Amino acid sequence: MTYLKRTQQPLLALAAIGTALLMLHPPLSAQTVVPVTPAASVRGLPDFTDLVDLVGPSVVNIRTLERAAAVRPGAGGAPDEQMLEFFKRFGIPVPPGMTPRTPRQERGPSEDAQPRGVGSGFILSADGLIMTNAHVVEGADELLVTLTDNREFKAKVVGADKRTDVAVVKIEVTGLAPVKIGDVNRLRVGEWVMAIGSPFGLENTVTAGIVSAKQRDTGDFLPFIQTDVAINPGNSGGPLINMRGEVIGINSQIYSRSGGFQGISFAIPIDEAVRVSDQLKTSGRVTRGRIGVQIDQVSKEVAESLGLGGPKGALVRGVEPDSPAAKAGVEPGDIILKFDGKTIEKSVDLPRFVGNTKPGNKSAMTVLRRGAQKELTITVAELEPEKPEVKAAVPEPAKPQASNAVQSLGLGLAELTAVEKKELNLKGGVRVASAEGPAARAGLREGDVIVAIANTETASLKDMETALTKIDKSRPVNVLFRRGEWAQYAVIRPLR
Repeated sequence: MTYLKRTQQPLLALAAIGTALLMLHPPLSAQTVVPVTPAASVRGLPDFTDLVDLVGPSVVNIRTLERAAAVRPGAGGAPDEQMLEFFKRFGIPVPPGMTPRTPRQERGPSEDAQPRGVGSGFILSADGLIMTNAHVVEGADELLVTLTDNREFKAKVVGADKRTDVAVVKIEVTGLAPVKIGDVNRLRVGEWVMAIGSPFGLENTVTAGIVSAKQRDTGDFLPFIQTDVAINPGNSGGPLINMRGEVIGINSQIYSRSGGFQGISFAIPIDEAVRVSDQLKTSGRVTRGRIGVQIDQVSKEVAESLGLGGPKGALVRGVEPDSPAAKAGVEPGDIILKFDGKTIEKSVDLPRFVGNTKPGNKSAMTVLRRGAQKELTITVAELEPEKPEVKAAVPEPAKPQASNAVQSLGLGLAELTAVEKKELNLKGGVRVASAEGPAARAGLREGDVIVAIANTETASLKDMETALTKIDKSRPVNVLFRRGEWAQYAVIRPLR
């Protein structure tokens, strides 16, 4: 009894407090419920229905055909056309057991032509100009374009550019609904986008997602748009559309290990594609500028050793003889910082800027050479097909010589002979006869030719010795060297 009484006292007190609180604050059922306003408004998922109605009629299906004579003997029927497009595009061996024929193959337009592939495209003009991927139309004997109203037309290729994977085809019809071209510069990462195409031959298929990244470097001339929009074989050449109903890219590539969509897709920016298509419509081909240099990225270590502050520019590893760069005075080891007034943030910027320059144009170029900036004027030439690489002849090694200062870097050096200088097109330099310790860790090896150390030219062993007397032996030193026809930097870190 005593225990119960002691516990009842605080319980009675709590009951009294509860009654008082209820009088001050009535139950929820008797109160007015006030909605809570979040700090940031929550947006709902986008509705793509109006976009489909707007852009859908401008998207076409493209089938490619080849003559029966071109079909491999013993093939026993055409393989699955959509999957073949994917395997051909990415160089993957065709797996066994693929579908021998598809419904579209059963309704081919003639007995002497067989379906070869399927892709997508979109209408550029009311008179029948259509943009697609170059790999969609490559090697086709016939092209068939099907509109959303099921009308089908034979098409001819106006022009195709493999470097950018852009093609323009033409059908003889008028009154079509062209797409609206968007501004890629307004595109933002995280923005909703939509694709329309024919994945696996399924016409007028709509998929959506967001922009995952911009300026994705997967090619010399194209900074791709990366998305998570479901893109599959057959979508190639179809449009990537923003929420304003504008085309901002051409769906071109996917990353996949299975042949299907895995969350990463790439689209060609529409501004680059339009620039190419304008030339294709005018002349059927694309002309690009070239200056005749082989380039590489500037590493963080090299940038710091040269006083750049950060990795930027394009490192010239080689200069083609009699090229515009050679005539302008560009040397291996130069770092190109600006071209035609445009800053080179990454090495991949240079081929794009040069490629978009009209051949014959005189352009200003800023280079960094052994710590000092130089202004050059270069006359841009027209890009030619790439020449096969020619390896420099391996010279007979000379007897190595080295002082204590050179040996402390792990180097054994030898003078270049007159024959070696001629073969390598060099005025001077010292050949690496051996590389150990710090030099080996920096990437130098036997046969390399050092042309500068610590921003000082080394035409001979004497020059090398003189340069080494002026540097701090306890700090890293940058070395510019040639390996065959290529020039590059290394940073040697002394032992501590």
